[in-house]
Amino acid sequence: MVLKVTDSPFSQEQVELLNRLLPTLSEVQKVWLSGYLAALHKVEAPMAAGFQAAPAANGAVISKEVTVLFGSQSGNSQKLAKVLTGKLQEHGFHVTLSSMSDFKTNALKKVENLLVVVSTHGDGEPPDNAISFHEFLHSKRAPQLVGLRFSVLALGDTSYELFCQTGKEFDKRLEELGGKRLTPRVDCDVDYDEQASEWMNHVLASLSETSATQVAAASAIVGGAVIGSGTQTEYTRSNPFQAVILENLNLNGRGSDKETRHLEISLEGSNLEYEPGDCLGIYPKNHPDLVRELIDAMGWKAEELVPINKVGEERTLEEALSSHFEITVLTKPLLEQAVKLSSGNGLQELLAEGREQELRDYVRNRDLLDLVEDYDLKGVPSKEFVSILRKLPPRLYSISSSLKSYPDEVHLTIRNVHYQAHGRERYGVCSSYIADRLETGDTLPVFVQHNPNFKLPANPDAPLIMIGPGTGVAPFRAFLGEREELGAKGKTWLFFGDQHFSTDFLYQLEWQRWLKKGVLTHMDVAFSRDTSEKVYVQHRMLEKSKELYQWLQAGAHVYVCGDEKKMAHDVHAAMVTILQQEGGLDSEEAVTYLKRMQQEKRYQRDVY
Repeated sequence: MVLKVTDSPFSQEQVELLNRLLPTLSEVQKVWLSGYLAALHKVEAPMAAGFQAAPAANGAVISKEVTVLFGSQSGNSQKLAKVLTGKLQEHGFHVTLSSMSDFKTNALKKVENLLVVVSTHGDGEPPDNAISFHEFLHSKRAPQLVGLRFSVLALGDTSYELFCQTGKEFDKRLEELGGKRLTPRVDCDVDYDEQASEWMNHVLASLSETSATQVAAASAIVGGAVIGSGTQTEYTRSNPFQAVILENLNLNGRGSDKETRHLEISLEGSNLEYEPGDCLGIYPKNHPDLVRELIDAMGWKAEELVPINKVGEERTLEEALSSHFEITVLTKPLLEQAVKLSSGNGLQELLAEGREQELRDYVRNRDLLDLVEDYDLKGVPSKEFVSILRKLPPRLYSISSSLKSYPDEVHLTIRNVHYQAHGRERYGVCSSYIADRLETGDTLPVFVQHNPNFKLPANPDAPLIMIGPGTGVAPFRAFLGEREELGAKGKTWLFFGDQHFSTDFLYQLEWQRWLKKGVLTHMDVAFSRDTSEKVYVQHRMLEKSKELYQWLQAGAHVYVCGDEKKMAHDVHAAMVTILQQEGGLDSEEAVTYLKRMQQEKRYQRDVY
């Protein structure tokens, strides 16, 4: 439908602007805009005093009391839960917002409207601050929840086999206990903004029994730039800041098997702020060699135009595969879509029931080029093919600087990933982009990802125990820089490990300076390849078990950063052993002790 001057109250210039804009809008954007305009025109009705219940269209009474619970490891679920809370409050709801670890479980049976926003961590596990609530809900102590209305927003990553597993488990269990769904569960991949926004609007519509358009009036797209009267641009995940690289150095010595980049980035003019423990998100580009090989293998032309989003924006195929689509990770959902594009190539057999292990083995360390060559997908038109690809997600890195120490700057510590697999060289998408193709003066699209679940204690005199081998030491450089600037008096103890003392002792001079100044009280190191038997950080912890236990008893806060699959589990096991050995606890009591520390925010992990 084309708008005309004769059919509307608009001028010729306004009509031309609207006709250029409207075809580019998605359905969600159209709904939001119509609701926004309706809200501007409509006089806001006064809220019911005391958040009284409102009658629904069918005569039933809808409670205005809503409980929003989040389980979050890196902060995404918590951020979305806060956005949801704000929207509910705008519509007159009385909202209780809580992390799952802080929620009093005996209050659950009194909840009438429950909204759960939860991510999945590791191999289908709940995030740290959701573990206790997850265990309670699946225990015999969980109450019957007849009369409960609920909905679940699950965050996950389709590159993991147990995609959104924690959200699925909460959704299933709440139903088993007698709850009724307000709206169906929504499972979000790493590009969650639009799906999360739609879920919130549907929840609001179900709670208030209004039309989606009315609900959308106060519901901006999640993650977008804030609309307001000010002129300051807000840089976010969906509107990243183009930051200039100030320094890009290799921290490892000559002869090391590793390459670890120290990246210094300017935030001048961005108005971006962060705290120690936060992450920086970077939108990378795929390796140009892989892009070219993929285009050649499929018989495409690099300059042909393809759509890059639902709105219909187009870019050249080369640019789309470089900057907009994920091409290095294979997932089961992707293979299921690829089957529909080309039949009779054996891909259907790989996806057959009973061949799950074979599928797992195939997708590990393979990329899109492997898929199209192994299963003869040549001939599929590029526009059809890119329609099944997910967006290239940003990569999150723990910030290794304090803003107080380095105003208008942010520092990162990134290990360059490259390895041989299935006859080809493989590259970490973001790490190789930074290490091999970016120089001082180049720009990177970045945003700050706040992580409220990995923060320094409010009391600067509280002792800290920090465990971070390899690049896991990054946030502890930020912690100590912050404490130095604040003049904090609390004791600090760092456990660091890597392969070789001579080539892999990251930030060695800085730790030594802080030791000399007293900012760092103790440092224990483990260089696994310098001894006949491999020694890791957990071994150093056990060697110092008596003193470490004394620190715990004195109220020390424990922080762990790095590899989740092995290191974090080994460190956790070492903590249990220390509590048993030095505190005289049995295994169950030791586990309970650590859970209590997590609830008190004294045991925090940033693991991946």
